[in-house]
Amino acid sequence: MNSDETHPPFLRPEQVDSTTPFPVFLNSFKACLKNVFHAREDINQLGTLRGLPPYVLRDIMAPNPLATFIPTAYGGRGGNLQEGVALVEAASYESLALALVFGINWALFIQPVTKYGQEPARDSVFKDFVQNRKMGGLMITEPAFGSDALHMQSSWTEQDDRCHLRGTKHWAGLTGWADYWLLTARHSSEAKGLARDIDFFICDANAPGQQVVVEEKFHNLGLYMIPYGRNHIDVTIPAVQRLVPHSTGIKMMLDLLHRSRLHFPAMAIGFLKRILDEATRHCRDRQVGGKSLREYDQVQARLARLQSAVTVCSAMCVNTCERAGIENNLASHGLEANAIKTYITDLMQEASQSLLQLVGAKGYRLDQFAGRAVVDSRPFQIFEGSNDILYAQITETMLKQMRVAKEHNLFRYLNEFELTCRASGRLKPLLDFELSSSLSQRKLVEFGQLVSRIIAMNIVVKFGERGFDNSLIDNSLVNLQQEITALLASCTFDNRTALIDLEQKHPAWQDCCTPQST
Repeated sequence: MNSDETHPPFLRPEQVDSTTPFPVFLNSFKACLKNVFHAREDINQLGTLRGLPPYVLRDIMAPNPLATFIPTAYGGRGGNLQEGVALVEAASYESLALALVFGINWALFIQPVTKYGQEPARDSVFKDFVQNRKMGGLMITEPAFGSDALHMQSSWTEQDDRCHLRGTKHWAGLTGWADYWLLTARHSSEAKGLARDIDFFICDANAPGQQVVVEEKFHNLGLYMIPYGRNHIDVTIPAVQRLVPHSTGIKMMLDLLHRSRLHFPAMAIGFLKRILDEATRHCRDRQVGGKSLREYDQVQARLARLQSAVTVCSAMCVNTCERAGIENNLASHGLEANAIKTYITDLMQEASQSLLQLVGAKGYRLDQFAGRAVVDSRPFQIFEGSNDILYAQITETMLKQMRVAKEHNLFRYLNEFELTCRASGRLKPLLDFELSSSLSQRKLVEFGQLVSRIIAMNIVVKFGERGFDNSLIDNSLVNLQQEITALLASCTFDNRTALIDLEQKHPAWQDCCTPQST
């Protein structure tokens, strides 16, 4: 193998186009990021600023990275999932916020427009992306209806082939930046009020009558690079810019959101690799008590756990490439999508907390990676479905499927279930019991955590069958089994504590002190 095959050459941004072989393009993009974040600027200093200097964003977009997600018919690179994951991985190694910018454009705008957009709008929008480096985002969440998206109050009416949308949206990533938005609203009529179904519209924020008004910019905790805020919607959009569902708008939204959740490993993999590299480097170089920090057993446990997280995420990336294509209808794949989104985001937060613990006090500086990793990864457990809610939904879905199958034994069910059958045999002594079909909400959440880890173990076992390094697979399975064992103990522990309603205020601890003799 020659050196060119081992290390693909890189080109200057102006030399890259959609015909450039992807390995060369990816290497060129990585070189672009290194130049922007480590030569022209210092990423640790940029991380303390809100937004990005215009020339930094210009340089990042110069190689046209978003073309990776766009079909070749519109001048893009084709939307290949494996290439898309590799691109987002490269971004997330340098900046989790940048990876989220790409993830928003990819899964929450480009993919749904590719699948459901009408051809005239699709052609116009994607050519604008490729030729003019435009960006797009999605607005669903409303101030009074966060996780309860089905009751959104944004409405639309139609007249003369134009749709008039009104409402308020907030916490949309790229607020004030995106050139195009997918806006969600419910049809309104005098006779029936707001319809139950949800519709999606492409809004060209630079076109007359389609400007989105940013009423407030939020001072978000972490992810400083990405602007968030509250947006006032009062726009008139041509009917041709309405997305066309294959059945209902709600199923279209579920297909979109489930596909997006399956993309989370793409945003996590580079981030987790960076955390492992930073932790390994620090523990190798840091001397404590006359020896390297990595020689301590507890440190080894942390490093092994970080390495396991990278293995789990790598396995999930393969799963994403094989299952998240737009040709698949994912509306009914909520259990799998929710399990992957929740567990990988829990791993991101756990890994960042572990790195911060290893690095110590200097990690609390805003211009240090470790502390930023904690606050940047935390919202991933909240947006696109709070993990507590998604965990409960995982259990509810599984209990429903068990009732349909007339199976009450957890092991027997999981042993026949596609998403868990490879892992269940390793866990039989733990799972061989009857599962109650009536669980409290807190137990629904705890069992959802358990099931998500078993699904992750199943994906890792399958990954090992593909020939991935056996020692890394074995270590990851041991860590997963330990976590599953601990979660099962929590699930089966009877804890019904609730808030005690105190008439006045919480009792003072001072009342229990032994009086001091004088």
